[in-house]
Amino acid sequence: MERHRALWLIDAGYLFQAQFSIDKNYRFDYKKLRRVVETDGEIWRAYYLNSTPDPANDIQNEFHSWLRSAPPRGPKIVTKLYQLKQLNIRSAYCLNCEAKVRVHGENCDTFEQCHLVKEQQKGIDVGITTLMLSLQDQYDSLLLSSGDGDLLDGVDYITQQGKRLELVVFDHGVSTDLQARADKIHWINDFADQVGRE
Repeated sequence: MERHRALWLIDAGYLFQAQFSIDKNYRFDYKKLRRVVETDGEIWRAYYLNSTPDPANDIQNEFHSWLRSAPPRGPKIVTKLYQLKQLNIRSAYCLNCEAKVRVHGENCDTFEQCHLVKEQQKGIDVGITTLMLSLQDQYDSLLLSSGDGDLLDGVDYITQQGKRLELVVFDHGVSTDLQARADKIHWINDFADQVGRE
């Protein structure tokens, strides 16, 4: 089946982490990646979903502005940014001793003095699912850059509606449930040299 009108949804956190499966110094270029993926047909609209600190720093703002820029300057990708959520950490589970243990910083004298937090992406999966469902009448192919099996219910729904599913992913951290439902998988590892940053 030929791709006529494609929607590309990008979990930026996934692509950022998965690119290191190539090499710890490897970085890909969104403009080059879009160009390669569009050899199978033009992408109608692309969305980049990510969590950022509030406020985002100047480098992040500049990058997001470049993503939104139309060719030839940029890749013309709509950005949807969510605030990072901070989770308080008081304990963790130790796999070695199979018990929950209290954690604290090296420079804290007592547990009460410590205020440990972990920053976590929040809202990305819901954002991707909302876009894939709310725009379903406007595309025939969904290009998905995510490895998250939590998207499975949304993917099952749109594929049952006759939509084509293509994954644009690295060969690391991709749910086998998503792989099994894909009509085509663009393994970025196979053309990493074409989309790497100079």
